[in-house]
Amino acid sequence: MIIEKIVTHIDSLHKDEVEKRHMEKVYLDSADLVKRIQRVKTDHGKEIGIRLKDQRDLVAGDILFIDDTNIIMIDVLSDDLLVISPRSLKEMGTIAHQLGNRHLPAQFENEEMLVQYDYLVEDLLKQLNIPFAREERKVKQAFRHIGHSHE
Repeated sequence: MIIEKIVTHIDSLHKDEVEKRHMEKVYLDSADLVKRIQRVKTDHGKEIGIRLKDQRDLVAGDILFIDDTNIIMIDVLSDDLLVISPRSLKEMGTIAHQLGNRHLPAQFENEEMLVQYDYLVEDLLKQLNIPFAREERKVKQAFRHIGHSHE
């Protein structure tokens, strides 16, 4: 089976529509969400080729295939993350500036800043006394590096 487009997202389906179907999941590392062409295997052993025509990243919850009895959906494996919880705007600005200087991609969930684990960033957070925790957590989208040069 070759998938060339995302059918829909699981959140756009009514709960009854999901529950009446057999669910298979394709588990990906968050870094693989940016790959438009890849060969994957569902948690039930079905091999699938993905060759997306659209210029878009995969997102946890994307449905690759749906019919009257089955759904094949993207899920993401947990990442080793630093979950940063600044107490003030000053702390947020300080750590955002520091991480930006390192070109380290970040994501935000509620009041938390998420970055992939890095022992140097962990040391920096300790030095700056900014609250954080190291957690295994699923992210919905890939950590994307933004191309930039200091010319």
